Amino acid sequence: MTTHAIDTGEHEWGVDSAVTTLFDFDYEAGRDQLLRLYDKGTRKQWIGSDRIDWSTEIDPDNPTGLPDEFIAIHGTPWWDKMNDAEKGEVRRHFEAWRFSQFMHGEQGALMCAAKIVQTVPDLDSKFYAATQTIDEARHVEVYGRYLHDKIGLVYPLNQNLRSLLDDVIADSRWDLTYLGMQVLIEGLALAAFGLIRQQATDPLARAINTYVMQDEARHVMFGRLALRDYYPQLTQPERDEREEFCVDACYRMRDRFLGEEVWSSLDLPREVTEYVDSSEVLRQFRGFLFVRIVPILRDIGLWGNKVQQAFADMGVMAFADADIDAAMAEDEAAGDELDARMARVKSVAAEA
Repeated sequence: MTTHAIDTGEHEWGVDSAVTTLFDFDYEAGRDQLLRLYDKGTRKQWIGSDRIDWSTEIDPDNPTGLPDEFIAIHGTPWWDKMNDAEKGEVRRHFEAWRFSQFMHGEQGALMCAAKIVQTVPDLDSKFYAATQTIDEARHVEVYGRYLHDKIGLVYPLNQNLRSLLDDVIADSRWDLTYLGMQVLIEGLALAAFGLIRQQATDPLARAINTYVMQDEARHVMFGRLALRDYYPQLTQPERDEREEFCVDACYRMRDRFLGEEVWSSLDLPREVTEYVDSSEVLRQFRGFLFVRIVPILRDIGLWGNKVQQAFADMGVMAFADADIDAAMAEDEAAGDELDARMARVKSVAAEA
């Protein structure tokens, strides 16, 4: 398939970062929880070309099979004026944009995981971050293959996601890399992946996101364990600085899902973006995105007035008491359940 890329004229992006490479020569020390997570990470490696059935054909007019009600302009005069072919283009472009942001975000996570190996002071953390680095490379691979071989359309990096990645990668402090990537970006991505895993009817899109989520649940747990140990050691001004970073990052991440690049590419009027920003569909989706971030920030001790006020403003404070361990366990189990289901299908096919 020939892939069309929305061209911005930019094909590389460099971020300057002055970091210190830390070695740890205490080879016998290590936290049990992190070492168990490292062991799980090594055992749960998988190969994208083997685990995913790439022979599955997708509907080019509805790649994920999500209901039209999930499109923010559904039911508006702009949507109602479109014929079937034009509506198919909206679905295709929106999923290409969505999966492109997944792919770019995973490349950002790849860079951050490699940076954690370099900068984090503890050897047990370096061990686990090494397993995450290969996980993230695999995620970039499978999202890239899906976009190029199946949808045939790729969008550039969203500016809100880019600005946050810029901050996370450029900062020399290892804990800011954890906080920005492991907790905020990946915590929010898990919620977006979950929407497709739970609501999409296309088996390929569902499988890719189910398997990626299985890995990401471990990644978020990694950041949570490391920061929960580290943040009590900081001074109050240091914690305040990190809470301000969280608040700013959460607003930027919330605003990344407007999809203004899609509406512009489809030559829809500027007021479409303004409508989408205040639509009920986006309001509900934005709230759902924070179901993991809110309880994790509370758990790691970044729960001051500014953070709570921001979450109250976003209408997501109810997630503070969510059972994050149960959610992560579900994310891990879903991949194994899909493997078992696919094995049964292959067994029946072989017998037939």
